[in-house]
Amino acid sequence: MRHFCRSVFISILSISCLTTPILSQGEWETTPASERALQKGLQWLSKNQGPEGNWNSNDLGVVGMGALAFLSAGYLPGRGRYGGTVERALNYVIRNAKPSGLLNVSNAQRDMYNHGLATFALGQAYGMTSDKKLSTVLDKALKLIANTQAEDGGWDYRARRQSRGHDLSLVVMQAKALRGAMDSGLEVSPEVVGSAIQSVRRYYKTKTGKNGLSNPRAAMLEAGQFTYSGGHGTLAMAACGVVCLQEFGQYSDWRIGKNMDVIQAAIGRETLPGSRNGKLPCEDSYTLYYVGQALYQAGGARWKQSYPKLRNYLVASQMLNASDSTQDGLWRDHKRVGGQPGDLYGTAVACFVLAMPNRYLPILQEGKIDSIASKLKKKKK
Repeated sequence: MRHFCRSVFISILSISCLTTPILSQGEWETTPASERALQKGLQWLSKNQGPEGNWNSNDLGVVGMGALAFLSAGYLPGRGRYGGTVERALNYVIRNAKPSGLLNVSNAQRDMYNHGLATFALGQAYGMTSDKKLSTVLDKALKLIANTQAEDGGWDYRARRQSRGHDLSLVVMQAKALRGAMDSGLEVSPEVVGSAIQSVRRYYKTKTGKNGLSNPRAAMLEAGQFTYSGGHGTLAMAACGVVCLQEFGQYSDWRIGKNMDVIQAAIGRETLPGSRNGKLPCEDSYTLYYVGQALYQAGGARWKQSYPKLRNYLVASQMLNASDSTQDGLWRDHKRVGGQPGDLYGTAVACFVLAMPNRYLPILQEGKIDSIASKLKKKKK
């Protein structure tokens, strides 16, 4: 295992827990209200976790998301106010890892969803702690991602190698896991990443059906965006495509700007929370998770213009009920995950997005990486 690019954030990682931002760029990023909402959400997660550490969910990715909520707010396993909460969640994921490295104990159709998200969570925790028990599980988990990559660079729902990947939602899960591992000092194969990049680009479509692979100049002249599997585009997939390309170092890819235009147009059409409807087009947690990251990665004016709308929406939509600890401080999202695990997912994603400006996670402190193409050329020499 090779370690690199860790000195950038080592001074921050030595702090066991912080409840106020140290890197936020001002009240356009964080406000007293957003900090209160974040802490209220973390309190709900801690109170409702349960002794097993899994919030009554056997989806290891969702449990990993619970751990990420605390890590993104600067709370480390075994230390400080929420140290036990984070440790129990991570330990639940670790002890349920299969000998093959697979991080899924629920339905096999959720193999790579759970595996990608859980691997990302463990990778961020490793980058913040250098805990050897995490690195052992991560080594196997990363090898499984490489070994199950389809011939076209994508992934199937199940942990198996196929000729073709299924859809972009599976690629983005593995992209986060791979880039997160790199930023936490772990080795990742350039060949795996290079093949995944080609897979991502195949999911881009213009209104007339071009993907830009055979004739990029023609595709650049048309409106277009990333799609789930080559058909209709969604806001979530526009964000997923941006996240993939950014995580894989393709910063100058023209598709990023096209999809950021889609994202900003969607957010700009909606009224701010506090108005008559108070909704955003990314109000489901899955979409919010990727839209927040796409905006953060794009940075600059796009982040400054749109992030406050996400933050204010979350502050306004948090459930508050001081007399009921099962309701007080949560965000509910049952669109993709049902029951209490849905409360876990909705709350964890909301906390993650609210904590992003604090920049505690290694992946949020990332610098730009060399293009994958240049790395492949160097390796061939």
